[in-house]
Amino acid sequence: MKAVVCLSPGELVLEDRAGPGTPPPGWARVAVSHVGICGTDYHIFEGKHPFLAYPRVMGHEVSGTVIEKGEGVDLAVGEPVVINPYLSCGKCIACRRGKPNCCVRIEVLGVHRDGAMCDEILVPAQNLYPANGLSLADAAAVEFLAIGAHAVRRSLGLPGQRTLVIGAGPIGLGTAIFARIAGLDVSLLDMSAERLGFAEKQLGFVPLDSSKVPAAELVRQATAGEGFDLVFDATGNTQSVQSAFAHVAHGGTLVLVSVVKDDITFSDPEFHKREMMLIGSRNALKADFDHVADSIRNGAVPLNKLVTHRTTLAGTPRDLARWTHEKSGLIKAVIEVG
Repeated sequence: MKAVVCLSPGELVLEDRAGPGTPPPGWARVAVSHVGICGTDYHIFEGKHPFLAYPRVMGHEVSGTVIEKGEGVDLAVGEPVVINPYLSCGKCIACRRGKPNCCVRIEVLGVHRDGAMCDEILVPAQNLYPANGLSLADAAAVEFLAIGAHAVRRSLGLPGQRTLVIGAGPIGLGTAIFARIAGLDVSLLDMSAERLGFAEKQLGFVPLDSSKVPAAELVRQATAGEGFDLVFDATGNTQSVQSAFAHVAHGGTLVLVSVVKDDITFSDPEFHKREMMLIGSRNALKADFDHVADSIRNGAVPLNKLVTHRTTLAGTPRDLARWTHEKSGLIKAVIEVG
């Protein structure tokens, strides 16, 4: 089969590899249809991922079709599926509590083990969700949107609450979309006038451009000095995360959607006087995948606007390398494999 392999930082090639073989009990062999390119993939290509062993086949935003199943698998051969890329142990404290998204021994396809930028892949059947009427192109977008849907669900936000999403990249936009679906009053903060223009004109969000006015002043103006009830940081930027504490209203909540390598520090008196809640949000659960799929089906997610770039498996080494640096007009890129 063909596979796109990141041999080392900056070195991406199309290789001929042996197929994944016969699925063991409880697993299925899937013909890959579409793969979304994530910020994680760009970071792997650039050598910025802290826990990655090269060479690696990337790709964790995936749709496909079951072509062979192991013993005990209920899915039918020919079934179109969304792949949940978070492989969990099923035994640790998180798994026992119904939180496989933060399994102690989690393995993410395309990060901890080879992913789906290839023709075929083996996946545990418990990680395959029937696409249920979604096109396979749309099904590949479910995972990245589920990150934001999970963060919104974690926030316990109530309809009408003033909400700030920091970061207008794909994860931030997904978070904003599902915050709006939840009935929250959403504003988007970013330093990119281009991305904010897209978010305002194409998606209808209130933009706050911190490239021209300091973020603290924008927040003050937008909330009459009170701060936002809910703040989601989806930037992956240490300074942004630390600044986000000051954007939260008294009694409000800060949700960290992205992750940074650095330590985060904040003023404990400021934190306590607000009686803030600080919530970490990692990956997503099946309930989030289901919510996203339902929202795509009922037209609440404008995927035709979010997916801006497309390529093929053969074109991926060239295009992914180019898109790592050429971000103008790029929201979400998708590889058409099958």
